[in-house]
Amino acid sequence: MANVTFSSPLLPKDVTVYAVAGDTHTLLKVAQKNKIPLPFECEDGNCGSCVMEVVSLSDKPFMAQDLTEKERATLVAAGKLSKAEIEEAVVNDRPPRYRLACQYIVRDEDILVRFSGEPGVV
Repeated sequence: MANVTFSSPLLPKDVTVYAVAGDTHTLLKVAQKNKIPLPFECEDGNCGSCVMEVVSLSDKPFMAQDLTEKERATLVAAGKLSKAEIEEAVVNDRPPRYRLACQYIVRDEDILVRFSGEPGVV
């Protein structure tokens, strides 16, 4: 199990939910299931409206998850992902802090998810 804590100005306080690690559901689906108002539009990784910041709250090493091609292109176009961060993700297995909720699969780690509530803005 993983603890996912959502933090946003839209929420009266941070909300922590449990997610099944390795489940094929995205973080967006976890948010929807728990009635977290994380913004989204396309659910396909093209629009960038569900951009969020992911911070590890675990003592164990952050678990890398490959960026999809769509996610990489969308985050680069939005200015949320630099070439250095892409290289760090690929070479050193270190995921970037900005991700798309519709592409991110929850792993066996506790994370903090920050989002503004405004589509495309963290």
